[in-house]
Amino acid sequence: MAAQQGMPTSALRGLEEALGMGMTVSGDTNEAVAAEGAYYLEQVTLTEASEDDYEYEEIPDDNFSIPEGEEDLAKAIQMVQEQATDTQILEQKTVLSSKHAVPEAIEDFLCNFLIKMGMTRTLDCFQSEWYELLQKGVTELRDVGNVPDVYSQNMLLENENKNLKKELKHYKQAADKAREDLLKTQKVRDFHRMHHKRTVQEKNKLINDLKGLKLHYASYEPTIRVLHEKHHTLLKQKMLTSLERDRAVGQIYGLQETLKHMEIGHSSHAPEIRVAPNCEKENAPEGPTQKGLREAREQNKRKTKMKVNKKDSEFPTDMQPNPNLSLCKENICPAKFDYKLNNILRLHKLPVSCIVVHPHKDILVSCGEDRVWKVVGLPRGNVLLTGLGHTDWLSDCCFHPSGNKLATASGDTTVKLWDLFKGSCISTFEGHTHAVWSCTWHSCGDFVASSSLDTTSKIWDVNSERCRYTLYGHTDSVNSIEFFPYSNILLTGSADKTLSVWDARTGKCEQSLYGHMHSINDATFTPRGHVIASCDACGVTKLWDFRKLSPIVSIDVGPSPGNEVNFNSSECHLSLTPTRY
Repeated sequence: MAAQQGMPTSALRGLEEALGMGMTVSGDTNEAVAAEGAYYLEQVTLTEASEDDYEYEEIPDDNFSIPEGEEDLAKAIQMVQEQATDTQILEQKTVLSSKHAVPEAIEDFLCNFLIKMGMTRTLDCFQSEWYELLQKGVTELRDVGNVPDVYSQNMLLENENKNLKKELKHYKQAADKAREDLLKTQKVRDFHRMHHKRTVQEKNKLINDLKGLKLHYASYEPTIRVLHEKHHTLLKQKMLTSLERDRAVGQIYGLQETLKHMEIGHSSHAPEIRVAPNCEKENAPEGPTQKGLREAREQNKRKTKMKVNKKDSEFPTDMQPNPNLSLCKENICPAKFDYKLNNILRLHKLPVSCIVVHPHKDILVSCGEDRVWKVVGLPRGNVLLTGLGHTDWLSDCCFHPSGNKLATASGDTTVKLWDLFKGSCISTFEGHTHAVWSCTWHSCGDFVASSSLDTTSKIWDVNSERCRYTLYGHTDSVNSIEFFPYSNILLTGSADKTLSVWDARTGKCEQSLYGHMHSINDATFTPRGHVIASCDACGVTKLWDFRKLSPIVSIDVGPSPGNEVNFNSSECHLSLTPTRY
């Protein structure tokens, strides 16, 4: 019982100590009430009604005025003194006594310490034993005492020290990072500074070169004027010479007519022919320019005579039936073979652009960007023939149906025909204005078709060595061209994302196929010719029904571009050659 009575008293004492400040404040309030008297409420009515039912406080007017009729000097002085006193009271600052810090009890300090250290089991044992002692009355709260301020201060300082160490660590990391960023920025600054100096040096050099070129050009202006004057003089001489030539030609025609009349009249004496001035001109020494013009005229005359003698080929009307129709009826897929690398042929100094296998013999032809094509025997890989003649890279080649001739397309805007037995060029077709991408033979062997970067395709006559038709219609580079097997139909694929079907006999476009979203790089027929395969620059391959001229299926094998597409002989497999960058 004594312990139970001691506990509430000690608890009350602790509460009084914890709430000592609040009790003193309430006590002061009671003393003030006793001194000044009891408070009461008084009802006040406002003279003017408010619009929004808001109660405004009445602000006292500091500008006092003495009422009329009571103009007493003593009263006025008293009112002034009272107002000054009120002002001083309002200006004084009320200093509240600081709250008395209650020291922490020892048991609370120990509990907080154990909680902070995470010693939960020790905390449970301590609390159970501590409260058991309190219930038995062996220990009282007032006998235990409080924790000295030094320990609590040490704990606070340790916590603050840990926090400061953490902040210091973070600041060091931030400083190291800032130092690294500063070094990187300095390096970048030095690099840009050097680049700027180099650019300024190059700019100054270019300015000096430009000034030198201007001076050099200025020094040539008098020479250019003299050459212009000489040019005009030569033009005048040319006109006079042409007039003299026409006059001499007229005289020759007149003399020839006279000779004819004399031969008809059987006269024995012929009149004198005076062409002494012309003979003198012919016997006079020729300059290099006149000599070159005379040789060019003679060469052109020879070419025109040869072309006049050669007749144009005619497109065949009765075409040979396609032999692949009977071979592919069974539609038997070939067996799978385990292919192994047999030999590596190093033929060109620059990348290889095209490889074509001979239709009847075990040889192949490879074309490269080193302007050379080579005939290689299989399987040993020995070089049988080397073709030189193009002035730029080779893009494509194609065998004649008989296998005796070869057509090559080049970046020098020409198509050349080669005799494989003699190893020499037999024809050169000139007419394209940009690089030629592809070429193909007609099944009769009398025509060659070519496609070019200049957005056109051309059909060349091998016998007359001239362009029979120029195919206009594409709006971008024509990348591939191929004849329909044993037919007069041409297929072209262009970078304008379309396929076009042409009649080679008229040079007109019969049908255009739309569906690709990117540049078409290659297009080909199946051996039977009923399906078209095309590939574009995004790796999309499409199959088209040639009879219906409609798409069948679309296969996306991108993102690498498709460079070439081919069918095997059984039409069961389709091979696509991608371009890797």
